[in-house]
Amino acid sequence: MSSSKTTILDVRPLLAKGEEPYAAIRARVDRLEAGAGFTLIAPFLPAPLIERLRGEGFSARVQQRDERTWVVDFLRE
Repeated sequence: MSSSKTTILDVRPLLAKGEEPYAAIRARVDRLEAGAGFTLIAPFLPAPLIERLRGEGFSARVQQRDERTWVVDFLRE
């Protein structure tokens, strides 16, 4: 999913500081228009988030880069 409408949100620094990343993710999601998306980078598979956003009409493509890096491309249908 590479598009000029796609942005990257890396939550690893937030998690490393002990911060909950959901507010940052939700803010990003709420700004997206139909056909736009974002790429989430996390240190684990964010399965509950994937299921929640699929329920809100997003598609998700998951890749595991290494044992500590998961990349999920979300697209608002």
